[in-house]
Amino acid sequence: MCTGRVDMSHIFHAYSKRVDGVFIGGCRLNECNYNTQGNFHALNLSLFSKKIIEHLDLYPQRLRIEFMSSGEGQLFAQVVNDFAHKIRDLGPLGKSEGLNEDMLNLKMKAVLSLIPYLSLVENERFRAHFNLFEEYEEFYSSEEFNELFRELVADKLEINQIMLLLRENPLSTEEISDITGLSSSDISRLLNKSAEYGFIRFNEKQKRFAIA
Repeated sequence: MCTGRVDMSHIFHAYSKRVDGVFIGGCRLNECNYNTQGNFHALNLSLFSKKIIEHLDLYPQRLRIEFMSSGEGQLFAQVVNDFAHKIRDLGPLGKSEGLNEDMLNLKMKAVLSLIPYLSLVENERFRAHFNLFEEYEEFYSSEEFNELFRELVADKLEINQIMLLLRENPLSTEEISDITGLSSSDISRLLNKSAEYGFIRFNEKQKRFAIA
């Protein structure tokens, strides 16, 4: 299968099933077997997904992409073995990062439900076009990217986590902060934004936020 067919849902569904690491192997850049340059799509997707993984407080090293030809079987074996050793050293998904099962479930639900939006944003706003792998890495570590990521992705993921919690029970700012680990000031900012969108309301009687 061409790596151009790899979708963000494939990656995060794997993590939701508690796979500890995801490896993507593709043709060498500028040597696409199908003349679709799908490997460049996969590179964009993987670097964007690593940023999401990191934002979820998981190790971004749990996702790896490598490019090689179909005749490099020995290299493929070496790369996969190296990745397997690194994943083994990292340990179980979530547990090694200090996340309990409930928190990990919440984060996975939040990102999975946003996959259509995240895929659109990746395609429309973050899809870079370079010739070298190093140029992609430079772009995805730039302040320009980070600023846009905070604006279009980070807040959406955190708001979605809050919405999932509020669907279960009305909660106060402090209670949401305790569950998510976000600061009270960040929670207040996100709650105010959600209220402006009409997603939530404040219950004066209970002194808690609830789904509108």
